[in-house]
Amino acid sequence: MINLALLSVFVPTFFFVSVTPGMCMTLALSLGMSIGYRRTLWMMLGEVIGVAIVAIAAVLGISALMLNSPWLFIALKILGAGYLFYLGVQLWLSRGKLALSQDQTETKVGGNWELTMQGFVTAIANPKGWAFMVSLLPPFIEGDKPVFSQLFVLVGIIMISEFVSMTMYATGGKGVKRLLKQTKNVRLINRVSGTLMMGVSVWLLFS
Repeated sequence: MINLALLSVFVPTFFFVSVTPGMCMTLALSLGMSIGYRRTLWMMLGEVIGVAIVAIAAVLGISALMLNSPWLFIALKILGAGYLFYLGVQLWLSRGKLALSQDQTETKVGGNWELTMQGFVTAIANPKGWAFMVSLLPPFIEGDKPVFSQLFVLVGIIMISEFVSMTMYATGGKGVKRLLKQTKNVRLINRVSGTLMMGVSVWLLFS
């Protein structure tokens, strides 16, 4: 199992990453306002499954490196910490670029299956999601402990964080939309997330 020190860092880090406005959160907000939270749950189901698959694929690839090329795993861990720091700097320097516009909150609505697939495809087809998983997860994996037990815990936390974040957006309605339309509010969210990511990257690099 993952030690409590790592969990105490991973949980807030991934939560702030999840709650930062992006493709999936924008979709949850749009659907929550147009079709209600209960039907939006179908999209959320697909998105959570998609994110879990991306995370599992990333960790399995990492575990293969751990078994076959330990030095590559160490290199990936260092690169991952560096990429986290880079993302943190980019978020800090942003000018509220993720603020929502009217075009961003319009989406196509179908049946339950279409909603589920919409969430799934949004998660799977997001290249930034893949890059982030590959860079975020390695620093939190301990090479001297079973990978699958760590995978179970990390993916569980990721799925819960995504669900809670999308629920906040889907149930927030017009209040959240007004909040995210203001550049200063998005800039504050970005800077909190960016500061946390930079701090985590430094802590993981030297831990």
